[in-house]
Amino acid sequence: MQVKALQSRERIEEPRLPRERCMTRTKRRSICPVACALDIFGDRWTLLLIRDMACGKALFKEFAASPERIATNILADRLERLVAGGLAESFVPQHGAGRGGYRLTAKGRSLLPVLSSIADWGLEHIRGTEARLRPTPGALSVS
Repeated sequence: MQVKALQSRERIEEPRLPRERCMTRTKRRSICPVACALDIFGDRWTLLLIRDMACGKALFKEFAASPERIATNILADRLERLVAGGLAESFVPQHGAGRGGYRLTAKGRSLLPVLSSIADWGLEHIRGTEARLRPTPGALSVS
């Protein structure tokens, strides 16, 4: 018992990493690029929001009105994550809707070929699916 007591008192504190590095380290499950990418957009809602932005939706109420019916608290969280991850940016719409909008960044638009491949796979392998939404011309330019 004395040995255990000594060991617990003599714990060596590991040096603390800067906050930014810690956050990155705790979010990654591995160095696998597939796992890291899925950590960013692998939940059931994020790619749908990227799809909606590519198809011209920009306002919170437009995202909430999508047929998948995302809960507003989850919607707010996923939009915040997209902005924090550099996949989307917030902006003030020209039509002055009173609230900010969201649009894809170049990094977010670079996911559109991935999204297209997923849609193609779904059309080929899941009976009864239809691709009703089409990306707007501006969303396709990856600059």
